[in-house]
Amino acid sequence: MTEPNGSTRQKSDPDEPSIGVGTTLQTARPGPQEPPETRGRTTIADGVVEKIAGIAAREVPGVNALGGGFTRTMGAVRDRVPGGHASAGRGVKVEVGEKQTAIDLQVVVEYGVSITEVATEVRENVIAAVERMTGLEVVEVNLAVNDVHLPDEDTPQASEDRVL
Repeated sequence: MTEPNGSTRQKSDPDEPSIGVGTTLQTARPGPQEPPETRGRTTIADGVVEKIAGIAAREVPGVNALGGGFTRTMGAVRDRVPGGHASAGRGVKVEVGEKQTAIDLQVVVEYGVSITEVATEVRENVIAAVERMTGLEVVEVNLAVNDVHLPDEDTPQASEDRVL
């Protein structure tokens, strides 16, 4: 049996619907009768997902702060500048695709809490918030616990408050 070499020969079987080779099927163009989700494209910036994930992570009891030592230091300086404000995405790094996202968090936990329990709660809260607000599937949430916040670290040093 020989293979066709580009000819457009059709079978004439009455039980089978036939479409000739080279026929293009037209897809419906979006219009008033089409559902809204097919009438355009939505893109979500990395910064949006970073902010959502950062806020969701900070909501978990036992999380003191996000970010590594340098990130937190620079953030504290930025917060003290007039007109500056805290960045909700500090300590958060994301990769956003068309339908999925991956999130990396740098976390400082409170002394005395179970790190594994805090990590589980952070993952659950971040995944729920990002998926609910963006519709993106969160494929992973990686946590790096960079520090433990001690209770006595909250007291300001006397030398900072004194005027010489």
